[in-house]
Amino acid sequence: MSSMVDAIARAVLYEGYLLYPYRQSALKNQQRWNFGVLYPARWAANQTGADRSYFQMECLAICREGTEIEASLRFLQLVSRDSGGSIWQEAIEQRVRVDSVSPAKLASSHIENFSFPGGYEAEGAVIRRKCSIEGKIMIFATQVQDHVFRLTVRVSNTAPIQPENRDEALLYSLASAHAVVHLRDGVFVSQIDAPEKFRDIVAACQNVGIWPVLVGDSEMRDTMLASPIILYDYPQVAPESKGDLFDATEIDEILSLRILTLTDEEKQQLRQSDDRARNLLERLETSPPEHLLELHGTIRRLERHRDAWSAWDTYERAPEITASRGIVALKKGDRVCLRPRKRADIFDTLLEGKTAIIEAVEEDFEGNIHFAVVLEDDPGRDFGEMRQAGHRFFFSKEEVEPFEPIRSEGIE
Repeated sequence: MSSMVDAIARAVLYEGYLLYPYRQSALKNQQRWNFGVLYPARWAANQTGADRSYFQMECLAICREGTEIEASLRFLQLVSRDSGGSIWQEAIEQRVRVDSVSPAKLASSHIENFSFPGGYEAEGAVIRRKCSIEGKIMIFATQVQDHVFRLTVRVSNTAPIQPENRDEALLYSLASAHAVVHLRDGVFVSQIDAPEKFRDIVAACQNVGIWPVLVGDSEMRDTMLASPIILYDYPQVAPESKGDLFDATEIDEILSLRILTLTDEEKQQLRQSDDRARNLLERLETSPPEHLLELHGTIRRLERHRDAWSAWDTYERAPEITASRGIVALKKGDRVCLRPRKRADIFDTLLEGKTAIIEAVEEDFEGNIHFAVVLEDDPGRDFGEMRQAGHRFFFSKEEVEPFEPIRSEGIE
């Protein structure tokens, strides 16, 4: 598994493990394990909600003669920690690998049974208890076109027990369960953005409890993540993120700052919650200031995308305005002098008399024409050209004055 795939899989594994303010007493931490839990079948059958004992991923794989399929299941095995009557659930990472198998051999199901033992462990006044885990991975492939297979991966909890309550059921469950499926010498078809010729087949795929997304190298398309959290293809963990915060959908900077501003009493409660929570606090308290600065914002790239820039429609014609030298048709790229009239804010005063360049001519929903301009002497003019706020301004036809007419008529 590549480091890029491992990073996103780990983020999924620990999503919601323990939430800010990372204390046992916090209300949001009273019911954890909300993603990807596979309960014992007897427990799930008696529940009326979304609790289930299995997940199923289906996706399309384009295979060659020598294509091999590899799969890896990852989940958390929960451990009940009793420290003098205070009960808390910790977790152990578990993984089950399925050896390489060719799609042709998957016409009949490949079944992999697995189990992890339970037991007790005493450490002073702390007693840890874990229950045995039993499960099954079933993989099969159905050929739908030449060299195209619908690949099905189904993971089930097969523990033959009937727990009395949810806390007990969780000890026999696979928490945050997800799978990574890799093709050697083959490619997957995106479940989100499939080519036209595959869309009907993709739409017929049955995904239960997870959502398949492409991960890893976007040029390869050889790895699919069966994620219990809805993600887009090729999700990534920001390189500026220095470690687990157990809430990958949150902003690292906000969480980090909030953790550092906890009171001494709150931090002590955090340290007592969990080893992972204690390590999180220690990492943040000893990290250099530049780490926080890196989290403050990073521009990956600037990219023009004309269809997504504005809710307004681009005005195709060059609108005419009356100037001292005649009737002038202005278009993108023309230089103008700004003459704001509304005086609605400080910018109208600051931009008076400034030289600007028309970046676009746009029409709003009410049919009014506006010139979008960037300042000629703005050091951040390239941001304005990329339509970034603060470097791009709008003015009506009456608020711009052309330097040179492009077309004059009707006036001698």
